[in-house]
Amino acid sequence: MRILFLTHSFNSLTQRLFVELTEAGHEVSIELDINDAVTIEAVRLFRPNLIVAPYLRRAIPEQVWSRHVCLVVHPGIPGDRGPSALDWAIQNRESEWGVTVLQADAEMDAGPVWAVVNFPMRKARKSSLYRNEVTEAAVVAMRQAIERFETGNFVPEAQDEKNMRGATRPLMTQVARRIDWVADTTAEVLRKIRAADGVPGVEDEILGERCFLYDAHEEDTLRGAPGEIIAQRHGAILRATRDGAAWIGHLKKHIPGEKTFKLPAAVALGERLRHVPESSMPAEFQPDRRTYRDVFYTEKNGVGYLHFEFYNGAMSTEQCQRLHAFYREARRRPTRVIVLMGGPDFWSNGIHLNSIEAAPSPADESWRNINAMDDLCEAIIRTDRHLTIAALRGNAGAGGVFLALAADRVLARQGVILNPHYKNMGNLFGSEYWTYLLPKRVGPESARTIMQNRLPLGAAAAKRLGLLDDCFGRNVDEFEATVVSLVESLAGDPSFETRLDTKRQQRSRDEREKPLQSYRAEELERLRLNFYGFDPSYHVARYNFVFNIPYSWTPLHLAKHRRIAVHSVQESATAGGTI
Repeated sequence: MRILFLTHSFNSLTQRLFVELTEAGHEVSIELDINDAVTIEAVRLFRPNLIVAPYLRRAIPEQVWSRHVCLVVHPGIPGDRGPSALDWAIQNRESEWGVTVLQADAEMDAGPVWAVVNFPMRKARKSSLYRNEVTEAAVVAMRQAIERFETGNFVPEAQDEKNMRGATRPLMTQVARRIDWVADTTAEVLRKIRAADGVPGVEDEILGERCFLYDAHEEDTLRGAPGEIIAQRHGAILRATRDGAAWIGHLKKHIPGEKTFKLPAAVALGERLRHVPESSMPAEFQPDRRTYRDVFYTEKNGVGYLHFEFYNGAMSTEQCQRLHAFYREARRRPTRVIVLMGGPDFWSNGIHLNSIEAAPSPADESWRNINAMDDLCEAIIRTDRHLTIAALRGNAGAGGVFLALAADRVLARQGVILNPHYKNMGNLFGSEYWTYLLPKRVGPESARTIMQNRLPLGAAAAKRLGLLDDCFGRNVDEFEATVVSLVESLAGDPSFETRLDTKRQQRSRDEREKPLQSYRAEELERLRLNFYGFDPSYHVARYNFVFNIPYSWTPLHLAKHRRIAVHSVQESATAGGTI
């Protein structure tokens, strides 16, 4: 079936649905919903059997929904209407929420219902709920809706607000999100910031700086006067509440008339924090303590688990260096297996483009950041006394994918999405030893194909290609439980030393054939041109990404219908036809 996606952006949910429907055999093309004329043209060019809207910020034009079935993914329960569905669910402490697939009509979110899937709510950021519970529910609901559409005899149920738990709610404004640091409890502060995480953040003032707050974490030990900034740790700041304190990991300055972007809170505030003390954190995880930690290590039954939960999966120079230091310590431990756990939302997305953009010299910071990533990758590749496992609970992109490939085995949750390329950053060549790691896993031909492909890969397809060793687990908890069982079995395997010897011998053969340093030198030579050369495409692409500059047209790698149209025009011109 031909399915056209209309979406505001190619975000995580849209990518997941694209992968799922393509795997199911459907022909999917994507149009970024820029304006009515573009949308109408896309429908005319592709002639879809069905239109799917995974992520919209405005209404589908009547000329489209009145002539075609348009299925809209709404992150709310039936009867719930409005653009802040998940925000209100978090603020109102809903214990259960859901995803509704409804048919577009004259009123936003009011059309008849094709499918509903509910899920229990976690105490988590809106962005985390969206990437996990909402996405998984949307996949199931969309499958149901498409199956019903294909039967040709399903009649969607009209929404009746009187008989539904959901309600029409307005856009949540900053008035509803406002924090009163004197009166609000820690739980209330966390809930308000979490309900705004991703977009738009909570507007506030810190040390005289107007800003938006993101990435909140509870602290159960340190205390201070309500509203006071009492500590900082690895880029986060700790602000006291009426009954405790909350860590704020990221800020975005609010400067009227200027575009700004998210940064680690301590980086954004800079010298304003010069009198705020640094609070250290023990390396090993204390399960009974709630606090801010972006890297921590646990150990059990001969296995070391290294967690790194970096916001949005971005890894700055400092974070790479700190993770590298943790990894060196993990290698010194009397364990047999080291598991690189990443975070539950993202495993890694490579270098930290926001921190690079904020640096006095983005080119120099790009160079420092990629070298720090390479140092970490090299340490993993050269590990010869442990077996290493990359356990991808969340999505991975660009250099983050190749960081995972540095491990001996790569496992992923079933729903994980990979973007193993650098194509969205101009002509960036990339490093992280990908020229060694990728062909070694999938072969030279497949490696070239993967690096040229700008579309996301699902875990199942990545396994077929050899990029992953295995994928399993319907959710993060199920995946983690299976990983623990597998790696503990591996650590206790009587043939463990034989496996380790085989690994050492292979690394020795690889080194004789071509030294690891040669791969790095060749990659960095290409990257030096990206960072310091005459072609500005990397710097332009980074700026557009960091400042969230919208596309003025849908890229051709997404819009299959426009590739077909361009090809037809070219054929006509070649044949001497008129255009």
